[in-house]
Amino acid sequence: MAPVLSRYADFLRYERDVSENTVRAYLSDVRSLLIFAAPDSTTAAALEDSSPESLEPFAFTLTTLRGWLATLAAAGESRASLARRTSAIKQFFSWAANVSLIESNPALRLVAPKRDSRLPTVLREDEVTTLLALANEEAADDDPIKIRDAAIFELIYAAGLRVSEAAELPLHAIDRSRLVVTVTGKGRKTRTVPIGRPALQAIDRWLAVRADIAANDASTLFIGARGGRLDPRTIRAALHRLATRAGVRDIAPHGLRHSAATHVLDGGADLRTVQELLGHSSLSTTQRYTHVTKDKLRAAFEQAHPRA
Repeated sequence: MAPVLSRYADFLRYERDVSENTVRAYLSDVRSLLIFAAPDSTTAAALEDSSPESLEPFAFTLTTLRGWLATLAAAGESRASLARRTSAIKQFFSWAANVSLIESNPALRLVAPKRDSRLPTVLREDEVTTLLALANEEAADDDPIKIRDAAIFELIYAAGLRVSEAAELPLHAIDRSRLVVTVTGKGRKTRTVPIGRPALQAIDRWLAVRADIAANDASTLFIGARGGRLDPRTIRAALHRLATRAGVRDIAPHGLRHSAATHVLDGGADLRTVQELLGHSSLSTTQRYTHVTKDKLRAAFEQAHPRA
């Protein structure tokens, strides 16, 4: 029998048709559980670099799964991360039961922790202006990496992109005539999102120097310093450093995406529009942003309502 994780990876890729990022995340979660539940230290050590041939040695129970989650929680995992891991494990055991790797599914009664409703840091509009102005100012030094980073940050904010979406954009994702970018998001769903001229100008500056570091087979819009795949962690680190230099609150790319959504709502857009912008499958996900704009709602009420 082929190693279990290899079989599961093939299932995710070819039957579920999920992205490679999702495959890597699911396999990482399953491997973490297997190492935790390994019957002895020798098996656990072997799992670090290989896939098990069978699930027979593990004797999974609901208690085992809860113990694994409790260990992660004690190590400081957020509720959102624990909820994602729980979902990954439930899907793994559902598959394992369907292909007869286990007799019964121990995860049927495993309940995911309730996610925090908190959003990442959201910058004010003036803070975003300061942040992007510095990125463009530093890009004027003709450093290809700074030019690339400025284009990425402009695009993430303009189109409300996830960092993984920005890193994986095809080379020809931008339609200049229509001022839109075509994005493939979660679940391989494609959406077309408007962008502004500042983002387009930053991208054009990047394309003018991209050929200097691009590998022959580089098919993505944004590439790494050596011409290969751009790791989303590189984008996160660059944005954290830029925020420090700009003197604004520390922010991650996902916070820049949230800032874009909040500012569009503050500008008068409806939730459906923001849902399309962000690529949310459910409107309830987008509704989390409404609490961010309550201060402006209060200010408008006090200014306009005769009984305020």
